[in-house]
Amino acid sequence: MFNIVLYQPEIPPNTGNIFRLCANTGCRLHLIEPLGFDLDDKKLRRAGLDYHEWADVKIHSDLKSACSKAGNVYAISTRGTRTYTEARFRAGDTLVFGPETRGLPASYLDSIKHDSVLRIPMLKHSRSLNLSNAVAVLVYEGLRQNNFAEFALTQPGPNNG
Repeated sequence: MFNIVLYQPEIPPNTGNIFRLCANTGCRLHLIEPLGFDLDDKKLRRAGLDYHEWADVKIHSDLKSACSKAGNVYAISTRGTRTYTEARFRAGDTLVFGPETRGLPASYLDSIKHDSVLRIPMLKHSRSLNLSNAVAVLVYEGLRQNNFAEFALTQPGPNNG
């Protein structure tokens, strides 16, 4: 579906949650080194439960290699001037997220099209959302825009909600 790129992620449980999100939505996860943790980290594995085996994960040494075969590339940043709902997502698009403590480098944001830098609206004095929450917001907006293609939507019942 979509390519999710995490540039130098720092917090294992966030990445574990994103492993799980990708496994459940068919998104491919790209991790850009250096990582702030070991992939065998207990907290990463706990947050991802047993979904690691179902997630399609690639490790890259730089952003360029992670985004080289992508459709549209969107960077998610508090510095964006367009909201994520203004973008029109298609299968194969790439969503790039920065590390939890510092976001994407200004040099990277300056290197891509201005209208490809998207933001998630927040209250005026807010700094940022949790990384795994931000990824989920964007992934599900993209899925919604594509009418949840490839998903068998089930009706709530006694065993499924």
